[in-house]
Amino acid sequence: MSGRALLDTNIVIGLFAGDPAVVETLEDKTAVFLCVPVMGELRYGALASTRAQQNLARLEELGRAVEVLICDSETARCYAELKFKLRKKGRPIPENDVWIAAIANQHKLTLLSRDSHFHGIEGLEVELMRT
Repeated sequence: MSGRALLDTNIVIGLFAGDPAVVETLEDKTAVFLCVPVMGELRYGALASTRAQQNLARLEELGRAVEVLICDSETARCYAELKFKLRKKGRPIPENDVWIAAIANQHKLTLLSRDSHFHGIEGLEVELMRT
């Protein structure tokens, strides 16, 4: 697996919870990235939580510590091709996850996730972590 990783939302949640498997896996990575869709999901979760201000502060701190990848016209191209292929196969996945996979493919990053639906996506390198 690549030493450069894009974190899915569930991995960041595991990191914040101090999950030893997540912490250990991240220690082995040479570079770790977030992306705008993941930041949006995490921000929503923080706002909906009972400790919104504390969770938003943790998220802001993480956003300063790692590079947050944005969506651009190349991301849109990757997204469209990926979504079209998934539709042709009859294997839809959640909309934000299509964007996350497109960003991982675009930047040639390994996606760290706990969601098995990422397996089988053409060109996507996935490292699945168990809960």
